[in-house]
Amino acid sequence: MAFRQIIIVDYTGLHGFAIDKLQSLSTKTVKAYNTIPNNDDEIIDRIGNADCVFVSWNTPISENVMRHCNKIKYIGMCCSLIDEDSANVDVRFAKSRGIVVKGIRDYGDEGVTEFVISELVQLLKGLGKHMWKSEPVELTKRKVGIVGLGTTGLMLAQRLKAFGADLYYYSRAQKSKAVQLGIEYLPLNELIEKCEILSFHLPRHTQVLEAEHFETLGNNKILVNTSLGLTFDKEAFKKWVSRAGNYAIFDVCGFGAHKEELSQLDHLIFSEKTSGWTREAKERLSYKVLDNVNVYLNELK
Repeated sequence: MAFRQIIIVDYTGLHGFAIDKLQSLSTKTVKAYNTIPNNDDEIIDRIGNADCVFVSWNTPISENVMRHCNKIKYIGMCCSLIDEDSANVDVRFAKSRGIVVKGIRDYGDEGVTEFVISELVQLLKGLGKHMWKSEPVELTKRKVGIVGLGTTGLMLAQRLKAFGADLYYYSRAQKSKAVQLGIEYLPLNELIEKCEILSFHLPRHTQVLEAEHFETLGNNKILVNTSLGLTFDKEAFKKWVSRAGNYAIFDVCGFGAHKEELSQLDHLIFSEKTSGWTREAKERLSYKVLDNVNVYLNELK
C-alpha cells in the first residue's frame, strides 16, 4: 500500500471508480466526508493521523491544520491550483514541511461557458425575470470584454465568437491564441469603457476593479462573475448594479463570502449552483486527481 490512511476531507466530486482506486492505495479504509467542515478544529479532527488528504476548493488546509496533522505527506487538491496565492491550501508552508501538494486544471470550464452564454441570452432576450433593453437584442455585434484569458476565458471567447460578438480582453500577459482568434487586447480602463458586457475569469483573491473603474464602466452594462469570489470592490459594485440599465450575472461561486448580502440586489441574476460542477466535470476531475497520485507514487520509486 502507498498510504496508511487516506482521508477525503469534504465533498470533492470524486467518482466511485476514483475512490475505489484510492482504496487500493490505502492500508486503512478510505474515509470520505460529504460536508464542508466549519473550522480548523473540525478539519483537524477529520484528518487525524492520515498521511494523505484530498480536498475541494471549499475547505482551507492552513498552516495550523498541517502543524496539528503532522503525518500528512500528500495533499491532493480536487480543484484548480493556479498559483500559491489563490490556493485554499497553504502551499508555501506545505513545501517547507516536505508535504507534496498537487492540484488540477481545466476540468469545469465547459460548464462555466455554457452557463454564461445561457444567462446572457436569457437576459438579452427577456426570457427570465429581467430584460436588458426595452426590447430583445442579440449577442451579434455586442462588444464583450473578457477579464482573465486563461482556459475558461479563452473557451468563452471561442463560443461567443460563434455568435458574432465583438471580442476584447484584458489579462496580465497578452495571449498569442487571442491574436489567432482575432480577440483584441485592451488596457483595463479602455476595456471597461468600450465594452457593453464584461465577464470575469480570475483566480481566487484577485481584485481588479475599484470604485473609479465602476465610474468608467458607466450605465447600461452587464457584468458576469464566475470566479471564486468577488473580483472587484464590493461597495462600489453595489452602487453600480443599482443604477438604471446595469445588470450582473453570478453563479454561486462568484459571491465568495457575500452571498447573503449581494443576492438581495434586484439586478443581480444568480444561480445557487456552481456552473462548472457537472457530471462530466467531476469525471474529468477524477481522472486528473488519479493521474497526480500516480505521478507522485512513480517519483517515489
